[in-house]
Amino acid sequence: MSKIRLRDARRLGLALLVLTLPMAARLPAAEGAGAVPADDPAVQPTEILPRAKKSLLLDVAGDAGNFVVVGERGHVLVSKDGDDWTQVATPTRSTLTVVTTSEGQWWAGGHDGMILHSGDAGLTWQVQRKDPYQLAAGENPADHDTRQGVPILDIAFADANNGMAVGAYNLLLVTHDGGATWTAGKAIVSAAATEAHREPAKGDIFSEDELQLGDESDPHLNAITYLGGSAWVIAGERGTFLRSVDNGEHWQKLAFPYAGSMFGVVAWGDQHMLAFGLRGNVYESVDQGTSWTKVAAPGSATLMGGFATADGGAVLVGANGTLLVRSKSGQPFVAHTYKNANGETPYLAGASADGKGDILLVGDKGVDRFHLQ
Repeated sequence: MSKIRLRDARRLGLALLVLTLPMAARLPAAEGAGAVPADDPAVQPTEILPRAKKSLLLDVAGDAGNFVVVGERGHVLVSKDGDDWTQVATPTRSTLTVVTTSEGQWWAGGHDGMILHSGDAGLTWQVQRKDPYQLAAGENPADHDTRQGVPILDIAFADANNGMAVGAYNLLLVTHDGGATWTAGKAIVSAAATEAHREPAKGDIFSEDELQLGDESDPHLNAITYLGGSAWVIAGERGTFLRSVDNGEHWQKLAFPYAGSMFGVVAWGDQHMLAFGLRGNVYESVDQGTSWTKVAAPGSATLMGGFATADGGAVLVGANGTLLVRSKSGQPFVAHTYKNANGETPYLAGASADGKGDILLVGDKGVDRFHLQ
């Protein structure tokens, strides 16, 4: 593992970030092992726990009056109104980092390369893919494929059949049958984009010397977004930004003006999007990522999740209860600080509109709602 990745894992000490980095992945099974051990979380069913609503939850999605949240220990909770949540059984205790939906179908992904599917609004789940990290008999760990066993960090679907998943160490998976089969894709191209100007990542994550090491050949891919038509984009660590205009057959590495990690992308149509991430950096493009403009955003808290609203509006969330709201394109972001009933300001990992004007939030203190005054 490179020096940068070691520093990443040590310095991103907050629980949410650790849970989404491969340093949090389990050590490989003992040399010579064949099957996954029966006590491995990847193959154990989740436990129904009375306080699951207040556990570490990492993503939320909603569609047609159904809401689903996912998180640690394979937790999945469902709700019809965003207030009353019921934990449902899942076939894994692996941490789930992402949930998404398209055309009435639902998918969740997470550690151990896990991808689950539900066809009934999250009430029941089946494993489509799992990939617990283990060594083959006699295999040298140094020769092991770095992508085997790593977490799924994001999933997006264009429709009920065609989707992609991304994860650590340049992991890209593609499906054309609703996830019944997932095949490995290749996102990084050999030719790097020309950088006319790039802002260094400031703060205690990377030093200037470390930033001179050049592009990673296998960066963590943190987010994938479907733009419409045949266009997709991927955002990742150290300023990695990729675009495909042929449904993932080929990818172009775009010049991105910031050398730090981006953790999410929200979009309006196939041209207009916001990318957001480390230390509160937000960038906007209206030409499918060919050029970027830095967007003024209050504070410097890392932004981990968000969603688009009408007319170019957006809601972004992150550390220290940070919640940024833009009413429409061209308007400034207004900062809010979310505090729960105990007066805590959670580390927020994801957000979704509840369809009634409020915002559903998930983070290290569970799921709750925020009412915009």
